[in-house]
Amino acid sequence: MTRVGIHDIAIATGHHVLDLDDLAERLGVDPAKYHVGIGQDAFSVPAPDEDIVTMGAAAAKEIVDRHGVEGIRTVLFATESGVDQSKAAGVYVHGLLGLPKAVRVVELKQACYGGMAAVQLALGIVARAPHERVLVIAADVARYDVDTPAEPTQGAGAAAILVSADPDLIEIEPAAGVYTANVDDFWRPNDRSTALVDGRLSVSAYVNAFVGAWDDLAEQGGPAYDDIARFVHHQPFTKMAIKAHRKLTQHVGAPFDESDLAIGFTYNRQTGNTYTASLWIGLAALLDLDDDLAGERLGLFSYGSGSVGELITGVVQPGYHAHRRQGRVPEILAARVPLTVDAYRQLHAAAAATSEDVERPRVTAAPYRFAGVRGGARHYEVTAQPEQPA
Repeated sequence: MTRVGIHDIAIATGHHVLDLDDLAERLGVDPAKYHVGIGQDAFSVPAPDEDIVTMGAAAAKEIVDRHGVEGIRTVLFATESGVDQSKAAGVYVHGLLGLPKAVRVVELKQACYGGMAAVQLALGIVARAPHERVLVIAADVARYDVDTPAEPTQGAGAAAILVSADPDLIEIEPAAGVYTANVDDFWRPNDRSTALVDGRLSVSAYVNAFVGAWDDLAEQGGPAYDDIARFVHHQPFTKMAIKAHRKLTQHVGAPFDESDLAIGFTYNRQTGNTYTASLWIGLAALLDLDDDLAGERLGLFSYGSGSVGELITGVVQPGYHAHRRQGRVPEILAARVPLTVDAYRQLHAAAAATSEDVERPRVTAAPYRFAGVRGGARHYEVTAQPEQPA
């Protein structure tokens, strides 16, 4: 059987950042409500000339710069922040990256679960055609109404994942556990730019999906709980993952140690919720910051409201240290420009999608920018940026 899995992963995020201490001060609440209560410290905010396309392309550029385009015949773009009801965001990325014409491009949507669906499709393509590689992009902007309980759980970011045969980072194992239930815990109608959410129901739906996916994984012949060294979760906010994992340990009769999950929370505590990219940003943190993963099995859980969950496992490859990019994500996070609460809320109010012609100001320092809408069509530009170090 062909060994397939994750060959490389790269991360991008928005130009700005809002410190939750500042939001807590504005709202007159104890900052511990955010740092401890939901497990978040800050969230990224896109500049006016950034969106899922620019962030996704920035992450994908690092993959292409490191590995070239040979063998990439498929681009799968997962998002729940689509910029068009018809045209896939990945088509814009294809053009910005200058990928060959002989490439299939498609967009996938099922709330935050879309990134996992894209990876599963990619694994199948590569298993059938091992000479091919698939570029998976997961990018989102999480937006909620201001002055609501969900406001501090916003965020923005993207992950680009190269799926290939004989992967350098993680070989994904065949068995997978899946779970679907029709639940109105979170949704965004076509006439809204912000999501609607039932927070309490969302937490219980997430927990049910995780436990249900675990039970299905066991029925499919997956590994025992004790054979999984680390778990990485989708993280709408990191405390939700902790609640779900505690429930699983009770379900299987295993001890619970919150510190086992902490490394995988490192980047997400700073980017905020990135929807489809969240799990993969957590995985990047674990690979970057844990030096003792070679040969270990990971459990990767994705959840998308509404709801769909999936749990897969993969084995970290010997020599993964040589292929991770330690320091790159902290560098990206440190480069963000801080916002005041007033400035953030001005950007929030102006961020609604429009098909009317508009020019966007030049703000972002990223490799690509959203230039605006002309004749009802979105236009993107390549900015003059130096190559990123390998």
